[in-house]
This record gives sequence, C-alpha cells and structure tokens, in this order.
Amino acid sequence: MTLSDRSLTTLGSITILFAGFAYWYLPYNATTAKFLTEEEKRVAFLRLQMDSSSIVNEKFVFKDAVKIFKHPTSWVILCKRNPIPTAPPPTNKSIPGIEICLGVPLQSVSLFLPVIVKRLGYSAVKTNLYTVAPNITGAIMLLVLAFSSDLTRIRFPFVALGFIFTMMGMVIYASVNVTSQLQVAYFACFMMTWGTSAPSVILDVWFNNNIANENKRVMLTGVGVPVANLMGVVSSNIFLPQDAPKYFPALITTAAFGAMGCLLTLSLGAYMILDNKKRDRKDGRKVKAQDIPTELMANGPADASYRWFL
Repeated sequence: MTLSDRSLTTLGSITILFAGFAYWYLPYNATTAKFLTEEEKRVAFLRLQMDSSSIVNEKFVFKDAVKIFKHPTSWVILCKRNPIPTAPPPTNKSIPGIEICLGVPLQSVSLFLPVIVKRLGYSAVKTNLYTVAPNITGAIMLLVLAFSSDLTRIRFPFVALGFIFTMMGMVIYASVNVTSQLQVAYFACFMMTWGTSAPSVILDVWFNNNIANENKRVMLTGVGVPVANLMGVVSSNIFLPQDAPKYFPALITTAAFGAMGCLLTLSLGAYMILDNKKRDRKDGRKVKAQDIPTELMANGPADASYRWFL
C-alpha cells in the first residue's frame, strides 16, 4: 500500500466514524433541534411550509419515496440515456447524469490538487501551501454563486457556470507550458476550485426545490449525493503514476466530465423553461413556481398547475 493509498484509507475511516457521530448528534428536523428556541422552531416550520414542503415533517414511507424514480428528470440528474427527458433513446447505452459529471471534477480537485500544483515545480511544503489560496477562493466563489442564485431565484445557470469554471481550468492547465507560463498555470488551479463546490450545493437545492414531497426529496438526495461521492473511484483511477507529471489523460477526462455536466444542466434547464411556457399557454396565464402553493406541487409534473423551479 502506497502513502497515497494509506492517506485515502485513513480519510475514509475518519469519514465513516464521523458519519456515525453525525447520525447520533444531528437533529431529525428543526422541531427536534435542541439548539433552537421555540420561536426559531416555528419560523423554520413556516419557512419549510411556504418554500419547499407540501407536508412538513412528513413520515417517511418508502413506497412513496421510490416514486421519484418515475420522473425522467431524476434520471437526468443521476444517469440517463439522453440529456433531454422527452428525447427518445437512440441506443441502449447510458450516459453520465449530472451528479456523476459533478462528482469526477469535485473528487479530482479535492484529492489531487496537490499533485496538480506539484507540477509547477514547488517543494513538498510549498506545494501544500500553494493549494491553500485556490481552496480559499473556491469557498468564496461558492458563497458568491450561492447568494447570487438565491438573489435571482434561479439555479441551473449557476450550476452550469461552476462546470464551466472547472472545465476551463483543466483545459488551460493542460494546454500551457508551466515553465514559461507559470502564473497562468497557477491561475488555472484557482479556476478548478471555483467550479467544484458550488455546483454540488446548488444542484441539490435545485432538484429539492422541484420536489415538494419530503419522502421523494430524501430518496433522490440520498441516492444522488453518494453517487457524486462515489466518483472518487474514477478520479483515483485516472491520475496514474505513469502519466506524471503532466497527467494529460486525467485532466482531459475531468474536463470532459465537466463539459458533459454543463451540457446536461443547460439541456435540463431549457427543458424546464419550455415546459413551463407550455403549461402557461394551457393555463392562459404566466405563473412562476414561487407563486404556486406547495400543497399543489406535491404531485409533481403530473399536476397541470405544477411549474418547474429554474
């Protein structure tokens, strides 16, 4: 077992142990959160009732939860034969869903940014030090994109923008001469981090905004997030020792997943826009998802009054 393998094993073990602690420590919902006052619990309940859930604190029913997989959009998020839900499948082969396309860049940057930075010619100590600034700006970009998404009440363009950042960072880094264009190569490392954390957060919010049923929301989130995290297996197998120090195959592969994720996100967003317009024409008026009571959103797209949250 190499040092890298031991490090990954240690991180994995810590993650599993912390998951057990989180299960014990974290409250089941806002009403059982001991750190909230009674007034804060009421406010949290009302916010959920107005913004997301048709029934707040709904009892989990597995039979209801799995119905989310009947929605074609769920498979675009997870794994789909075609990026547009209405398109007929031309083959029996599946293509990666948005979560998979998100997971590969996210895990590649999270696990292998020190390896990428090391190619710039720094010592081991400086390599670790020079990964700090990109990660800090990545956290700042997460806040910028998340607050911008909340301000505009739109999700998918910001998810797509995150994919574009990481894809461009990988392409630039793979294209430049790191010796003569050191600053450009290092700037590309910043772009990689800009597009990794933000899409994962905003993507989860996006599909949760479109699911008013708490059972279905838990099921899709419970499957989608682990699928993205599982892509660490892919990242670990594309950054191969024989490709060092340039790692062109890994950079190109990661960029390709980013490009596919961007395409899928924009395709799904376009589908939702067109479907909303179609529903508006049938209804004879223009309605936004925010204007529809959550109890009417419970049945999902099958209900004529449903509108997609973009």
